[in-house]
Amino acid sequence: MTAALAIREVEKPWGKDVLPAPFVAPEGERIGEVWFEPPAALPDLLVKYIFTSEKLSVQVHPSDAQTLAKGIGKQGKEECWLIVAAEPGATLGIGFDAPIAQEAMRAASLDGSIEGLMTWHEVQPGDFFYIPANTVHAIGAGVSLIEVQQNSDITYRLYDYGRPRELHLDEGMAVSKGEVYDLARWHKRIASNETQVLVDGPLFLLDQVAGAPTAEIAARYPGALLVIPREEAVKVGEDLIAPGGCALAPSLAEVTFAENGVCLLARACEG
Repeated sequence: MTAALAIREVEKPWGKDVLPAPFVAPEGERIGEVWFEPPAALPDLLVKYIFTSEKLSVQVHPSDAQTLAKGIGKQGKEECWLIVAAEPGATLGIGFDAPIAQEAMRAASLDGSIEGLMTWHEVQPGDFFYIPANTVHAIGAGVSLIEVQQNSDITYRLYDYGRPRELHLDEGMAVSKGEVYDLARWHKRIASNETQVLVDGPLFLLDQVAGAPTAEIAARYPGALLVIPREEAVKVGEDLIAPGGCALAPSLAEVTFAENGVCLLARACEG
C-alpha cells in the first residue's frame, strides 16, 4: 500500500490558473484547493493547499464542545495556516480592530461593513497563524498557503461580498467571538530552514523539521503521523514523496529525511 495520500484538486471561481511550484493547474481551470484524503489511520486531520485570486468569504467555525452540545458529534474546526507564497499586499482577515457585540456584528454582516471592521494582516512566506474555533476570519486574494485543520466541513458564512451564496447568520452569531485576534499568541514567523514547533495541541501537533527531527520533536510522534515535504523529497517506507505531496507514515522509523530537506509533521492528539 502506498504511503502517499490521494490528492483531490478542487476548482474554485476564486482559485488561480497559475500556481506556485510544484503545482500546475490544468489548462483552463482555476484551482482553489488541493486536498489530501485523510487516511483511515489518522482520520481527524485534513491537510490542504489553498490558492486565492479573490477574497474568500468572512466565516467562522464552531468548537467541538459546541457541536457536541448541538448533538451533531465532535465536528468542531480549528485550523492553522502557513503562508508559502503571497503577492505584494496580500492579507488575511482575522478578528476585529476593536471588540464588537453580537448585534453589531450581525448588522455589519448584513450591510457588508464587517469587512472594514476586521483586522487585515499583511502576509509573506513564512507567516504562520493558528485560528482557534469561534474566530471570525477570511483569506484574502493573492495568497497561497498550507492549511492543517480538524477534519470537519462545518463553516458558517457571515459575509460573501455580494456573491449569491447562503449566509449562516444565526449559527454563526451563536459561535462568533467579536474579539481582537491575539497576534502575540497565535502568530509566528518561520524561517524556511529551521526546526520549530508550530502547534502544541490540544487538538493536534504540527512541527516544521529541517533535516532529521531532533529528539524532542521525535518524542512528540510515537505512532502514525502525516509527513508533508516542503524542500526535497522524503522517503516513507519504499515510497518517495516529493514536495507538493503528503504521506501517512506508520512511525518515524519509516521516514528517511533528506539532509537538506524541510518538511512538516502532523498528528491529531488523543481524546
